Amino acid sequence: MTTPYVLVLYYSRQGATRALADCMVAGIESVAGVDARLRTVPSVSTTCEATEAEIPPEGAVYATLEDVRHCAGLALGSPTRFGNMAAPLKYFLDGTSELWMTGALVDKPAGVFTSTASLHGGQETTLTSMMTPLLHHGMVLVGVPYSVTSLFDTTRGGTPYGATHVSGDSDEATLDTHEKAIAHAQGVRLARLALALHTGRTEAS
Repeated sequence: MTTPYVLVLYYSRQGATRALADCMVAGIESVAGVDARLRTVPSVSTTCEATEAEIPPEGAVYATLEDVRHCAGLALGSPTRFGNMAAPLKYFLDGTSELWMTGALVDKPAGVFTSTASLHGGQETTLTSMMTPLLHHGMVLVGVPYSVTSLFDTTRGGTPYGATHVSGDSDEATLDTHEKAIAHAQGVRLARLALALHTGRTEAS
C-alpha cells in the first residue's frame, strides 16, 4: 500500500517562503504514516516564449497535475504580491480545471502560508486569496488554532489563517522561533487530518 503524502507546493523568489515550506515539511514528516512531497512552480513572464528549463537548477522540482491529483492533503505557499498570491502560483492553479471537473481534491485538507517584507504587507489577504481556489476545489481548509501558543507570543509572522513570515527590507529568509513553531504546527495538523481523511476514504471504498 502506498504511503499517503501531503503536497507542499510553493513559489519563492528570495527564499523566505521556501523556508516556511521546509518547516511545514518537517511538521508533516513528524507524523507517522504520512510523507511530505515538496514541489515548486516556475516563474512566468509577460512574453509568450517559454524560457524556464524543465528542471530547476536547485531546490524542489516543478509540480505536475499528477502531484496534486494524488495528494492526501495540500499546503500552498506564496510570497505576497500587493496583498495577493504571486502570479506563478496563480498561473499553476488556473491550470487545474481538469482536477476540478473530476472532483479530485474534494474533501482533502489544505493549508496556506505566506511571507511579506513588512509586518502589515497583506499577509492575511494573500492567505485568503489562496484559500479561494481551494474552496472551489472542495478542499477542507486547515488553519492554526490558538492552542499553538506561539500565536499569542509572536511579534512578527503567524496568523490563525496560516503560517507567515516577516522578512523585512532585506528579504531575510531566516524565520524566528515563533514563526518556525507555527509553520511546524500547521504541518503536523495538516498531516494528521490528511491521514485521518485518507484512511476514511480508503475504508469506505
